[in-house]
Amino acid sequence: MGAAVSETTRQRILDAAAEMTTESGWASVTMSRIAERCGISRQTVYNDIGAKPALAKSLILRELEQFLAVVSAAFDQESDFLRAIRQATYGVLDRAQDNKLLHAVVSATHGADTELLPYLSSHSEGLLGYATEIIHEHSRKFDHDLNDHQADVAIETIVRVVLSHVMQPTKSPDETADDIAWLMSRVLSV
Repeated sequence: MGAAVSETTRQRILDAAAEMTTESGWASVTMSRIAERCGISRQTVYNDIGAKPALAKSLILRELEQFLAVVSAAFDQESDFLRAIRQATYGVLDRAQDNKLLHAVVSATHGADTELLPYLSSHSEGLLGYATEIIHEHSRKFDHDLNDHQADVAIETIVRVVLSHVMQPTKSPDETADDIAWLMSRVLSV
């Protein structure tokens, strides 16, 4: 029962951190304020999460997992590779446009409070690798005529483009998903 209680406590801590970040920015998030909001001790926050950098990483990884669940669902529901790519792209971009935490991280609404931004950009090796690996695994069930190297290049490129549109959208999720599916159709016809 201790593990279940700990996981529940961990989720409450991450929920509180996300709420505080969207309300007043990452700089305002402290372990003491999280503890107060959750009704637990500050030591419990440190025991379950660690210091603030570990909290940042856990918060971003939790968001990533939710986005990747959207991607996995699209690939699981589609029998056509291009439709799966299009649906996964649309799902991610649609979720991103209403994601308050993501907006708090990438926008200037909280001034120069950009401490979380590196977890989406310069520290993104893990994020990029994780997303690419998940999509590559899903892509293996489709007949796409790409060898492993070609699939890796195409998938990494798509992930990078989608992340770029998550960070700075220029079109609607529908339009961007159509564009990325079209681009991938060109790759597959080579």
